[in-house]
Amino acid sequence: MQIDKLRGREVDQLFKAILSLRDLEECYRFFDDLCTVNEIQSLAQRLEVARMLREGYTYHKIETETGASTATISRVKRCLNYGNDAYGMALDRIKEEQSNDSKETNHA
Repeated sequence: MQIDKLRGREVDQLFKAILSLRDLEECYRFFDDLCTVNEIQSLAQRLEVARMLREGYTYHKIETETGASTATISRVKRCLNYGNDAYGMALDRIKEEQSNDSKETNHA
C-alpha cells in the first residue's frame, strides 16, 4: 500500500479520530475544522467518480456530472482496478446501509 510510507503516530491519530466520529453531524463538524471546503469537495468527488465508474458510466458522463478531470477519473479507475478495493468496500457498505434504511422505512 502506498500509504504504508506514512504510517506512524500522527496518521494513526488521524484515523482513530475519524473512527471515533459517531454520526454525520460529527463528521461535518470534524471535517469542517480539519479540511478546506475544496479538500472536502475533492474527496467527495473522488468517491462519486468511483461510484459512477462501478456503475459503468463513461468518462464523458462522469466529467460532465461531477466536474472531475479525466486525470482524476483515471486515477480513481486505477485504484478501482489495482488498489486495495477500499472504494468498493465503502460503496458496498453505503449501499447496504441505504437498503437497510429503506427496509426500515417501509416496515414503519
